Amino acid sequence: MRILVVEDEQPLADAVARGLRREGLAVDVAYDGLAAQEKIAVTRYDVVVLDRDLPSLSGDRLCAELVEAEELSRVLMLTASGTVDDRVEGLSLGADDYLAKPFAFDELVARVRALGRRSTPATPPLLTARDLELDSARMRVRRGGGEIELTRKEFGVLQVLLAARGAVVSSEELLERVWDEHADPFTTTVRVTVMTLRKKLGEPSVIETVVGSGYRVPSADSRGSSEAPDAEVSGTGEK
Repeated sequence: MRILVVEDEQPLADAVARGLRREGLAVDVAYDGLAAQEKIAVTRYDVVVLDRDLPSLSGDRLCAELVEAEELSRVLMLTASGTVDDRVEGLSLGADDYLAKPFAFDELVARVRALGRRSTPATPPLLTARDLELDSARMRVRRGGGEIELTRKEFGVLQVLLAARGAVVSSEELLERVWDEHADPFTTTVRVTVMTLRKKLGEPSVIETVVGSGYRVPSADSRGSSEAPDAEVSGTGEK
């Protein structure tokens, strides 16, 4: 999932971002409403963790703009006030969930993941292909009954590919969904990650390369003549 944390208390914003990244999520940070507005204009976020009290543009206004624009992003609103009236007001603005400060980080992670599962289209918590299973909630991958240890980025790439249900996912989209705004779009990081992921998943390979387009994990009816399991994709600095 791609997450945007919008919080003007920089130490808190950075701490939340670090924690979410440790959970395998791609996280960007904005310290005021206008900066968040600019990021949302160019990147589709699965979840926006949004403080209500922001400088330059309030969290309330930013939330309302997301709703008016019919953005697919889910909004988890943060506030220093946890009264019923305050929660009702925040939800009435279009927020999908509400969390009062101070909060337990584990609860924040659980709420972010729950909102991510409600994204459009909805992604089930258990993703499968042949004898491969990915459990999003527990961050576990199993194949043929054995557990496979993956890095967070490898897990993220596999999750995006499985969620695509046989559709081709470009290197550019993988870079956007799994990494964050600091990723260099001209590196071979996606190709290298897919290569190591293939090795860890073993044979027969479940990840196909569609030359010139991207990667896919085919569903039962999606195999075609364009598959090239061992080829490399052009684009995003790849050859």
